[in-house]
Amino acid sequence: MESNWKNYFTFTKKERTGIYILLVLIAICMATPRFFTTATFSEEVRIEAMQIQRAPREPVNKQFARRPSNSYKESAYNDVYYEPLKETTLFPFDPNTLDATGWKKLGINDRTIRTMQHYIAKGGQFRNAGDLQKMYSLKKADLDRLMPYIRIAAPAPLYNPGKPPVKFVKTPPPIIDVNQADTAAFISLPGIGSKLATRIVNFREKLGGFYSVQQIGETFGLPDSTFQLIQPRLQCGSVVLHKININTADAGMLKQHPYIRWNIANAIVQYRQQHGLFHSPEELQQIVLITPELYKKMVAYMTVE
Repeated sequence: MESNWKNYFTFTKKERTGIYILLVLIAICMATPRFFTTATFSEEVRIEAMQIQRAPREPVNKQFARRPSNSYKESAYNDVYYEPLKETTLFPFDPNTLDATGWKKLGINDRTIRTMQHYIAKGGQFRNAGDLQKMYSLKKADLDRLMPYIRIAAPAPLYNPGKPPVKFVKTPPPIIDVNQADTAAFISLPGIGSKLATRIVNFREKLGGFYSVQQIGETFGLPDSTFQLIQPRLQCGSVVLHKININTADAGMLKQHPYIRWNIANAIVQYRQQHGLFHSPEELQQIVLITPELYKKMVAYMTVE
């Protein structure tokens, strides 16, 4: 038991050497700050520094003048820069006609002046004092300062006593024939893009032509609001429909028509096989699956030969 206790307080030669070195390093670290003390300023220098910091600073400009250093105290502070205040002159002005020199007299910076001149050169015009708010580079403080001096002259009316005033009549939009128009013509309509234009043309080809403008509204993906918007610009002038001979067409040919589903096509073929050839398209009404509404839509595309 006694030997175990002594093991905790017995060190080898290497361990004792390490402990001595560690103690020496700690002593050096504790003594170092006494040899490298930070220089402090006198109470007079500290008071003067506080006064400089509290003094109001003049506005900064691109041109600076450095205050000369008269003593070692100045070297203790950062360089202090000064700038003369801008000399501004306020006077009544029209922002539509004021040149760069006038803007500078009003105290506006070069960047804002270039923005305004570019706006005027592109055809822009300030119709009232509030329009100056469009200039995002114009500071609100400058706008409030200039607002009482803005005088915008009303544009002189263009009037020639020798000639009557010219009346501009808006050209009505062109009317489109739904059976003759291509995709480019449909794209010119409001709300119609390339996809809808292609769908309208494909729908027309599958039907065999349009016999009514209302059929445009049946195009897949065409909103009713868009159809109501373009309907006044549509007409069904030339109607030449491609018709199907119901006495010779098989079920596969009949199913290709958008108005005829597979069950209707099969019913037409079975009715023809049971009752013989059709004498007129009106006999399609004898088929139970063909409702009056469907018959009214599809009869224009049916024929017998």
